[in-house]
Amino acid sequence: MTQDTVIKVPDIGDFSDVEIIDILVSPGDVLEIETPLLTLESDKASMDMPSPTAGTVTELLVAVGDRVSADTPVMMARASSESRANQSSVDRPREPALKPPSTSTVSSTQSSADIRAELVVLGSGPGGYTAAFRAADLGIETVLIEKEATLGGVCLNVGCIPSKALLHAARVIEEASEMEAAGIEFGRPNIHLEDLRNWKNSIVSQLTAGLAGLAKKRNVRVIQGTGQFTSASRITVDDGTNQTVIDFAQAIIAAGSEPTGIPGLPEDNRLINSTGALSLVDVPERFLIIGGGIIGLEMATVYHALGSRVSVVEMTDQLMPGTDSDLLRPLGRRLKNQCENIFLSTRVSGVVATPDGLIASFEGSGAPASERFDRVLVAVGRRPNGHLIGADNAGVAVDDQGFIAVDPQQRTNVEHIFAIGDIVGMPMLAHKATHEGKVAAEVAAGLPSAFDARVIPSVAYTDPEVAWVGLTESEAKSKGVEYGKGVFPWAASGRALGLGRPEGLTKLLFDPETRRIIGAGIVGLNAGDLIAQACLAIEMQAEAKDISLTVSPHPTLSETVSFAAEAFEGTITDLYLSRKK
Repeated sequence: MTQDTVIKVPDIGDFSDVEIIDILVSPGDVLEIETPLLTLESDKASMDMPSPTAGTVTELLVAVGDRVSADTPVMMARASSESRANQSSVDRPREPALKPPSTSTVSSTQSSADIRAELVVLGSGPGGYTAAFRAADLGIETVLIEKEATLGGVCLNVGCIPSKALLHAARVIEEASEMEAAGIEFGRPNIHLEDLRNWKNSIVSQLTAGLAGLAKKRNVRVIQGTGQFTSASRITVDDGTNQTVIDFAQAIIAAGSEPTGIPGLPEDNRLINSTGALSLVDVPERFLIIGGGIIGLEMATVYHALGSRVSVVEMTDQLMPGTDSDLLRPLGRRLKNQCENIFLSTRVSGVVATPDGLIASFEGSGAPASERFDRVLVAVGRRPNGHLIGADNAGVAVDDQGFIAVDPQQRTNVEHIFAIGDIVGMPMLAHKATHEGKVAAEVAAGLPSAFDARVIPSVAYTDPEVAWVGLTESEAKSKGVEYGKGVFPWAASGRALGLGRPEGLTKLLFDPETRRIIGAGIVGLNAGDLIAQACLAIEMQAEAKDISLTVSPHPTLSETVSFAAEAFEGTITDLYLSRKK
């Protein structure tokens, strides 16, 4: 017996009114379960809609360009009773095959769990959702735990993404002002703070919705709440109202980090961390930033452009401690002109909250007298969340700082529990976490995988941007490492001059014997994008000649990488350098 079945769009996450960009079958085509039927275009990516049944297409109910949502009928198919029986078994979720963890800390008398999972991922930041999605793609039934209402973690919700949106807005404001020198005057910008805030939030919302859709597409089960290990095979998730008990065969810890505070400062909503700064509640007239690292200087860039009088306090004798001085110099000059004050070798000894503002006191060789500020941002680093997840209940070792040690397969000291991202050590960077997440998921699936990146790049998205990868010149000098150097100043770049930004610099470091690239640093417009060339070159163990002989487009900023290699080789014609012996 046969009958026609209506095939409808399945649950596609938080999307509706999604466009059909391709129809992959025609009437008469024979279908198997999971045969791709349609291609849909979401905000995040295109996705194929698989067939829920086996049979034969009898009629198309939609066309390319139509927009559909969950449960929209798209076609008719004739399925046999046998195929329907098979389909009913496919649609039933399979019971997870829990493997008993090889640890003595697992209790044999635990009560029944609410959920049994092959893999649990604790935290949905870039590393966490990457691990969960990769594991699901490899056929592992995965549960993703996130304490916040949306996926994406700090980076997506209150970190990298919203900060870069605001930095772009700041750059547009600055560019408009700088064009006056070229005879183009736009006038003083009118900043509608609520609209700017809504624009920033819309970018975040688009991406978090995309992640939710990708999780549903992969059948990753998302549990909202704070997760705590109660044993080496169990996590309890508390959403503030209810608790969900999850038994797992394997787990990946991706619990991230949180801003570091300064003891003794008052509880006052005018004293904020990076999350508060990105909320963009207001534009304070006078804004003090404690900490001259990457986060502090990025926020200085944003708030100066929006109209604040910004002061920066840094305990060490330079901004962005550890950064090569030649890379820091162009940024330092620009910030000196933009900021009301930059105090180096200075610390904030105290803050007193008054109705009229926050009175900050300072200590140090160049410390000023006490001053009043409308807001104070504490940006003195981040600390890992290793002590906040009940790791000791699972037997996972956590050091005094909150870091969890892992091997190249991202395993902790407990074989079936992995850890990735900020919680496993420096550098605390999203792009490191995503690669570690893939490794952990692949090892959990039984694949031969390991984290073996030669280098991890760092970028300060200030104005100008500062980026570096591999061995820095300051590191080489402190460790006594021999190196050769090729430098190309952007004052000789036609592209940089045309952009009105000739202050940049591209620097490459080479092993003097092998002539292989071992490090790179770039300061200037879009340095964060340009450094990727050097990352690839180091991973490929490229020699100076490989880089110098690579034909780059002209005129571009990217060709400065080749020019720096030419400077090392002694073959450059865009500069005059004394001939190498």
